[in-house]
Amino acid sequence: MKTTASDLLLTAIAPAVWGSTYIVTTQFLPNFSPMTVAMLRALPAGLLLLAIVRQLPSGIWWLRAFVLGALNISIFLSMLFVAAYRLPGGVAATVAAVQPLFAIFLAAALLGSPIRTVAIVSALIGIGGVGLLVLSPHAALDAVGVAAGLAGAASMAVGNILTRKWQPPVSLLTFTAWQLTAGGILLVPAVLLFEPAMPAPTLANLAGLAWLGLIGAALTYVLWFRGIARLDSAVVSPLLFISPLTAVLLGWMILNQTLSPPQIAGIVLVIGSIWLSQSPTRRLARQPSH
Repeated sequence: MKTTASDLLLTAIAPAVWGSTYIVTTQFLPNFSPMTVAMLRALPAGLLLLAIVRQLPSGIWWLRAFVLGALNISIFLSMLFVAAYRLPGGVAATVAAVQPLFAIFLAAALLGSPIRTVAIVSALIGIGGVGLLVLSPHAALDAVGVAAGLAGAASMAVGNILTRKWQPPVSLLTFTAWQLTAGGILLVPAVLLFEPAMPAPTLANLAGLAWLGLIGAALTYVLWFRGIARLDSAVVSPLLFISPLTAVLLGWMILNQTLSPPQIAGIVLVIGSIWLSQSPTRRLARQPSH
């Protein structure tokens, strides 16, 4: 399938919106626990999409929907929040940034995709750029937190590869509904067992949850899974670097946070990494069709 600029731009919307999660959570949901927010982000969005498509999985797709829901949503978000609790935010974001590197080798193992040097180099540049964007000079490491961050990155990488491998016999909207619902259902026991009671929601809380659920989950996962189905894994995964870039830029624009010279260098490296990762696609696009 030929890659177009519109495919890349539509897919890039997802990590750009995900980059708003931090500012929306801190400004609109300050009293909510992270796992509760994750569940409220995924489950209502999945149920809404299910109400629209009115189609449940059948046969092997029940199992696959829950496997993908666990990998792409439940396990990924759970490990992400463990890392966020045990590590400074900058360290957690940098650890999570290894996901594109994992995806390169997993795609080779599970899909037979070639391992390109340019993909590895661009992933390493992106990790370095994210580190400059978000790491502080006194960031501390915690072994459990680092392990959780790596596990979360690996979970999403495996989930993305299996999403590409298991092309469903249904529409993209239906496929997204299955995964969001399954992932949200799997988070419910964790919320009931380990999280404090949810506070009575205010209008600001509802606005934040609406953004995270309707835009940050229902819309973005449709776009993201569309990109996974249409684009090479080595092209899609580096787009995740847009998420920490967006978070830093939103903090600068809305919260009046300053941008240091290392952060500016990090922005340049992240943009350069994404541009470099798309070079095989640009070469294919320039080749004449026969």
